Amino acid sequence: MYAIIATGGKQYKVAEGDIINVEKLGVEAGSTVTFDQVLVVSNNGLTVGNPTVANASVTATVVKDGKAKKVIVYRYKRKSGYHKKNGHRQQFTQVKIEKINA
Repeated sequence: MYAIIATGGKQYKVAEGDIINVEKLGVEAGSTVTFDQVLVVSNNGLTVGNPTVANASVTATVVKDGKAKKVIVYRYKRKSGYHKKNGHRQQFTQVKIEKINA
């Protein structure tokens, strides 16, 4: 059984027991989060929402917050001496999928 959920402007295919990194939720570690935007649920058959599946949700537990690997942004223009180096680390929340309610 799996589901496709939408959170943080992205879509994730999840199953029970999966650990995924989503955009930062601002919730403490150990608390429970419910994702209501369920786009597809596969139980015995495939249920596709329009745009979401009615009365479906995914329950998850927050494992930790963290930052992804650093991405270096380097801007350069030749012959003008223009160099600019910038780095970015995206924040994420790691969640463990506990139950898919279809």
